[in-house]
Amino acid sequence: MPQLEHFTTSVDAPVDTPVDSVVSRLRALDECLPARDGVAVFNRVYLAVTEAVDRRIDAGRFADARAAITLDVRFAERYLAAVDTVTNGRRPPACWRPLFQLRRHPGVRPVQFALSGINAHIGHDLALAVVDACRTLDCEPAELEDEFDRVGDLLVSLEERIREDLMPGPDLFQIADPLTHLLGSWSLERAREATWTASRALWALRGLPDVAEEFTERLDAAVGLAGRMMLTPLPD
Repeated sequence: MPQLEHFTTSVDAPVDTPVDSVVSRLRALDECLPARDGVAVFNRVYLAVTEAVDRRIDAGRFADARAAITLDVRFAERYLAAVDTVTNGRRPPACWRPLFQLRRHPGVRPVQFALSGINAHIGHDLALAVVDACRTLDCEPAELEDEFDRVGDLLVSLEERIREDLMPGPDLFQIADPLTHLLGSWSLERAREATWTASRALWALRGLPDVAEEFTERLDAAVGLAGRMMLTPLPD
């Protein structure tokens, strides 16, 4: 895993940070996965987000660069761990299972793969990453709220682009497209708000490990159910 202890940032020139290691790993995945693979579709989206965060860190756009880097790396580690789990023949968390199970289904469209991956990563991984980052930095979730919001804003803007680029057909016919109705019931903005609440709840439960574990399992299962519905195969 990338180390977080030693790094600096500069407005004048980019420097290596642990986020660069994450970007390198995502690029390596992009090169080795087939383009139509559902995991590859999500990976390209996530790579674009992480590159954007990296550029903002290099440009000094985060007031607390260490907090931003820590949150971003802990966030990425959750997705990369799921990839490694599947590569090693084990079952990933329930939130990621639908994407890996249906990644080659011909009836699932690219936008479904992209948003199902975002659902898993935002709905489950981000809440746990906030807690991971708080433990690493020895801080409260409220101290990471600005970084959480900035990363979330990037994701929301990217979601809009994903829907525009990957939704098939002219706008006139999208109204009747089942895909429009299927994906119109999910909002990244609402998912982000729920995730912030979940992260605060998990932090509050850190002294009750049994309850925190049950809460995490329920969250994982609920996000996985939503992801599975988003991957409903549709006719051409």
